[in-house]
Amino acid sequence: MTQFAQAQSRNSGSRYSMGHKASSRPSKASISCPIFNEKLYPYQGIGFKLGDPFALTYKFYASKSIAFAIDAGKTASGLYNEYYRNAFTNYMPDSLTNTENIQYLSHKVTSNVFLEGKFLYQWEASKISKGLHLYAGAGWQWRSANIKYDYLYSDTSGSGVSYIGSLTENRFTYGPVVLLGFEYANFSIPVSAFIVIEWFSDVALDPGYSRFQGGVGLRYVF
Repeated sequence: MTQFAQAQSRNSGSRYSMGHKASSRPSKASISCPIFNEKLYPYQGIGFKLGDPFALTYKFYASKSIAFAIDAGKTASGLYNEYYRNAFTNYMPDSLTNTENIQYLSHKVTSNVFLEGKFLYQWEASKISKGLHLYAGAGWQWRSANIKYDYLYSDTSGSGVSYIGSLTENRFTYGPVVLLGFEYANFSIPVSAFIVIEWFSDVALDPGYSRFQGGVGLRYVF
């Protein structure tokens, strides 16, 4: 009876050791704090960014140092009110006589979208905080806005002609962006938080115009 029990014990131990072979490569599902593990690249991330512009964002973490990102959404049109108002003068007809006058009244942005692609170089900043990465990069941004202007037309030649009119213009432009940011990924769930500051420069519709942009966001990383 004792010999039978010993045999059963040996057989049971043998089955256990064969069914639990150790793996040298950890599973992504088992890593959450911090998220990124050198042995598991590439990663992907999808999420959103609040700020100017507001965007849905996708990021491909090709390696520990290299990443690519695509953002799409809309700019904060309220921040561009003065810029769009001043742009009204660009749409004045050349055929106006000395007695004719067109006066700006108001404008409304009826649609406003953008698309941006970026190359990013990132590095660990674990000496500052565990799970922190800094990054810098450059890319290209496309912007399109439809703007409806209301204006007052008047003729002082004695005809007494005066009326309120409107016109709609599409402002499509593009240009390079450069950026700095940091990403924090030391959570108990596969989520990263980031803050980014960008500098956009228009090279098409209004060459020389440039503006700071930026925001904060979250990405689900998988």
